[in-house]
Parts: sequence; structure tokens; C-alpha cells
Amino acid sequence: MISINRISVIFGDFYLLDAVSFLINKKDRIGLTGKNGAGKSTLLKMLAGLQKPTEGEISSVAGLRVGYLPQTMLYKDGNTVRKEAEKAFAELFALREEVEQMNAELAEREDYESEAYSRLLERITEKNEQLSLRGEGNITAEVEVVLKGLGFTRTDLERKCEEFSGGWRMRIELAKILLAKPDIFLLDEPTNHLDIESITWLESFLQNYPGAVVLVSHDRAFLDNVTTRTVEISLGKIYDYKVSYTRFTELRKERIEQQLRAYENQQKQIKDTEDFIERFRYKATKAVQVQSRIKQLEKIERIEVEQEDASRIHIRFQPAVRSGEIVVSGRGLHKSYGSLNVLDDVDIDILRGEKVAFVGKNGEGKSTLVKMIMNEISYQGNLKTGHNVHIGYFAQNQADLLDPSLSVLETVDRVAVGEIRKKIRDLLGAFLFSGEDVDKRVSVLSGGERTRLAMVRLLLEPYNVLILDEPTNHLDMRTKDILKEALRNFEGIVIVVSHDRAFLTGLAEKVYEFAGRKVKEHLGGIDEFLAARKVACFTEYEKWKKGTSQPEPLRESPKTENRLSYEEQKQLSREIRKAEQRVERAEQEIARIEQEIGKTVEILAAGEGDEELYLRYREQKEEQERLLAEWEAAQLQWEEIKK
Repeated sequence: MISINRISVIFGDFYLLDAVSFLINKKDRIGLTGKNGAGKSTLLKMLAGLQKPTEGEISSVAGLRVGYLPQTMLYKDGNTVRKEAEKAFAELFALREEVEQMNAELAEREDYESEAYSRLLERITEKNEQLSLRGEGNITAEVEVVLKGLGFTRTDLERKCEEFSGGWRMRIELAKILLAKPDIFLLDEPTNHLDIESITWLESFLQNYPGAVVLVSHDRAFLDNVTTRTVEISLGKIYDYKVSYTRFTELRKERIEQQLRAYENQQKQIKDTEDFIERFRYKATKAVQVQSRIKQLEKIERIEVEQEDASRIHIRFQPAVRSGEIVVSGRGLHKSYGSLNVLDDVDIDILRGEKVAFVGKNGEGKSTLVKMIMNEISYQGNLKTGHNVHIGYFAQNQADLLDPSLSVLETVDRVAVGEIRKKIRDLLGAFLFSGEDVDKRVSVLSGGERTRLAMVRLLLEPYNVLILDEPTNHLDMRTKDILKEALRNFEGIVIVVSHDRAFLTGLAEKVYEFAGRKVKEHLGGIDEFLAARKVACFTEYEKWKKGTSQPEPLRESPKTENRLSYEEQKQLSREIRKAEQRVERAEQEIARIEQEIGKTVEILAAGEGDEELYLRYREQKEEQERLLAEWEAAQLQWEEIKK
């Protein structure tokens, strides 16, 4: 579909891309990867036709339809979400209007035998075929399918676009691109503003899409689930791998090792040649050989290797006071914004040493609960932080609190103490501040740069609890790895609000799911949580895919009484009673264990518990999870029998 033929992008004497060539085929699923500044976004812009290469050419098949999502863009106000999304069908609307005008003209004409009348009929037939191929179906249903998949509710669709934050506006733009059904998607960091469920939905959409996909993302799981080909940009060159991202990282390591061996051999050859030239440069008897070696040296094509930073930066958090067993305990928490009820009757317990993830759709109350813990907003209910709890908080506006008059280096140097001071520049480099960047004033930094600097500063201060709200949005994969390792080794408590599955995997040991104004605790990590949620998300996606905007009509049960014999009715009644008894027993057991947990929490909160009581609390929570699973199974069985 698209041919990239020896294109170069040159800035002064610097080649960002150097004679790059490759092909994009009809059903390719390509992940573009490379270091920050390697040229990924620039290449996407050129593929979208928004930028021209300095040298070379990009050619595509005639009539190719491209859907391009940049990282940032300007938005226009005035439309509702639905009307803005329907702009994706502008071409279809224009075609439909053209057909209607031609039909009106046809109805007024009477020159049935004329050549002009025949040509008009042919044009109408041709345009109707185009409408059919374009999919002139239920536009309303298609719009709702995609917008719901990306996290919008039915009531959101009639709200003005300007009522939404930048992240939600980006979702609307993504919806327009998906609805336009282009031949190729060019997506630059499409998951940055999506929650886990919306990412799962987008994965399913792209996996089943008949066109091509080229995307840039720092979400490993998303890349692995969507892409089957990885194109790396390194030192201006292209390396094309017919594999997904994780397998690419393995093959890349092998390639770098081979390049390094070839580089070392070449350096030895160059040194030997230079030594020969230097030794015999002034001997007349060796003049011919010297000139031959000089020409040989000039013809050598120097091997370049993208050096990996093998040194791992281990962030050692400053010692902090040990907290009590109960770090955060909430009972009957309720929060409303006017008539909008966000959290209702929520209970939560976070214990010392736990690594916790807050997950769920945007708008379900994750950041609200964090602000309640930080005592930044008013609420109803009882929420306490434990003994000796010192919280370090990374919020979305954290970057705005930095002193604009300080340099990057000064900002970090003022909070760094101990051995870590010797690695300040390395640490800043890991967070993409290198060379002269460390001397920049905070006032001239971009929003993303300020966010990264605020994260560095937070990691160097002595806290025993860290609360991080979407910490990875502006970090590349290597930086995220460094942050993740630091948090895993952190001896205190970590609460992370994030949609980044790869970041949460192996970090979070407990998951709190926010949905429907409630918060549900899931023991185990993010993998276990996603495994439990995946079927439900896919089922929901399938319903939207079919365009089901209203609940399906209830089917008549095959077990109606007028179709059952007397004995069958008796047997059915017995089974219903047994199922009801199982549900009741499960509910009684759940009530019992919740009462025991409540008593245990009171003792621990008062600081009177010991290690044995703490272990008992863990066992009680596990039993509660098991009983809830039993209750759900019993409830499903009872509902099935009653059909």
C-alpha cells in the first residue's frame, strides 16, 4: 500500500533518517520503536502526508485513505460528542446528498431515450454502489459502538465536547478515526489517555480490523496484543522484524551483540592499518603498500553500534519512619459532586508493605479517593491514616508546584541526600534529561518534561507511603522500568492509579477495582484481575459490535409451567429451594467473616495487634474472597434454574 524509498530527514549536518526504505502491506500490524528523538513521530507525519522527506520519496496506491492520530492536537468547540464523532461520515453524507440530488433531477426529466438520461442513470448506479461499499448502515449505532468502547456513557454523547478534559477530547478524535474506516491507521501513543477497559476494547477492534495499522506506543502489552511486525529506528537506520515487540527485544539484543563483535573486529583492522601506515610512511620501499593501505582505510564503511546503557540505576529511597500496620482504613465512604454520585458506601483497608493498584474506567472515582486520602476534598464517612504515615503524592498537577526559577539540576539537588547525590546526573539521564538539558530553567520546560522532573524529585524524598496518579504517561519504556524497579524495592506502601498493564504487572499485589460507585478488592496482581475481566470486556465489545443499543428482548423460557408435568414442576421447585438455601448459607458465611474482619481491623488500628493477628487478617481476607466466589456461583445457579 505504501512504499518508502530511500527517504532521509536532515537537520543541518545531522541525519535523523538516512536513506530508509521499507514497505507497508495491506494487513500489516506494525509497531514503530526506537529511543526518544529517533524519528518515530516524524516518520508517522510523513506517512500521513503532513511532512516531506528531505530526500527520497513516499508513494502509495491511488485513493489510499489514511487515519492519523497525533500525540497532541487542537480541538474545535461547539458540537456535542455525537455530532463531532459523526464528522467521520462527512464523505458519506456528501455522497448521499449527491445521490439525492441526482434522483431529484431524474424525477423531473422526461428524455428517457436520450444519451444524457442514460449517463445520469449510470452515475446514480455507480454512486449507489459506492454508498453500499462504504457501508451506509446505521450510523447512529456505529457511533455509539465506538464511543462506548472508548469509555463514553450514553448521557455523555449529548454533552458538548468542550465540557471534557484534553484526554477525553483525544478519545473523541480517536473515535472519529476509527469510524472513518481508513485503509491504514497511523496512531501515535493511542493508549496514553485510555483506561484498561478501553485499551482492551481498542485491542480487539484493531485485531479484527481488515486494514493496516502502524502505531507508536510505550505499552508493551498493547504492542504485543496488536502488532505482528516491529520496525526499529536506530541511528537513522531501519531494522525490520516480522515479530511482535517482546520477541523483537530478544532478537534486537542478539543483533546488537553481533554488531558489537563486528565493530570490535573492524576497530582492530583499522588500528592495524593505521599502525602500518604510521610505521612505513617515510620508507620509500614501502610507498606503494602505504598508499594502498590509505585507500583501503578510506573505503571502509564504518560500523556504528547503538550502545546500550548497561549500568542499571538503582534508586535507594531515603530511610523513613516505620508506619503502623494499618496505613489507610475507610468505612462507609461517600462522595458526590452536586447531583453526581461518584463513590457510595465504600470500605477500604491498605496495610503496611502492600503495593496496591487502583484501576477502572476514567470518572469512576480513583483520583477522587486519592484526594480523600490526602484530605484535599470533603466527603462523608470515616477515613483514617495510620500511625507514623508520611505520604509522598504525585498528582496530575504536581509539575505546576515546581519552582520555575530553578534549573533542572538545582531542583533535584535540593532534595537529594546521601549516596544518591553522586548519581544525580545519571538519574536525570534516565528520566530523559541529559547534557545541557540539566541546566534548563523549569520555566522553559514542556509539560511532559516538568512531569518527569517532578517524579525524580518525589523519588528522592523520605516517605513511607507513595501515592502515584498516572505516573507513566510521559515516560519511555526504559524510564518506566527504572521507576518500576525502584517501587518494587521500596519498603513502604505504594498506591498507583494507572492504566499501564505492563507497569502494574509484577508491581501491584492487590487491585482495587472502581466501578458503579463501588470499590471491589481483588487479591492477587494485575494479571489475575485482567484474566477475570477479559471475558466480560470481550462480551461487551461483541454486543457493541453488533450495534445492540437496547437490551435484547427477553426470550420465553422453555420451562414455563404450562409445558411442565406435575412431577416436573415438583422437581423444579425442589431444585429452586436447594439453590436458594445455598445462596442463604453463603450470605450468612460472608456476614460472619466480615464481622470477624471488622474486629481484627479495630485491634490492628489501635496498635494492639501482633504478627499472628496480622497473618490471621490475611487469612480472613482470603476466606472472604473465596466465600464471595461461592456466593456468586450459587446466585448464578439459582438464577439459571428459575429461568
